[in-house]
Amino acid sequence: MGDDVLWVYVTAADTAEARRIGRVLVEEGLAACANILPGHTAIYRWEGRVEEAAEAAFVAKTTAARFEALRARIRTLHSYTTPAILALPAVVGDADFLAWVRESTKPS
Repeated sequence: MGDDVLWVYVTAADTAEARRIGRVLVEEGLAACANILPGHTAIYRWEGRVEEAAEAAFVAKTTAARFEALRARIRTLHSYTTPAILALPAVVGDADFLAWVRESTKPS
C-alpha cells in the first residue's frame, strides 16, 4: 500500500516558477521529485469574474508526514495569493518507487 505517499498537484504562473518551486522542494527534501507540466490554459472564477490565463503546473511526490511543510514552503515561494495545492493519496503503486519517495523525503 502507498497511502502514506501523496501526489501533490500545484499550479504556477509559468514554467519558470514551477521549476523554481519544484527544485526548492526537492533540494529541501520536501518532495522526492517534481514533474513539470508546462503550458496549459486555466479558466477559473476569481473575485466574481471568470478569468482565463496561461499557466504551468507541477506534480510533487511526497509523504503525508511531509505535506504540511511542503504546503507551507510552496506558499512562501509562490506568486499567487491562493495557489492550487491539491494532495491525492497514492492508494497503490510500485513498491520500490513508494520506498524511494519515503526515503527521499525523510526529515534529516
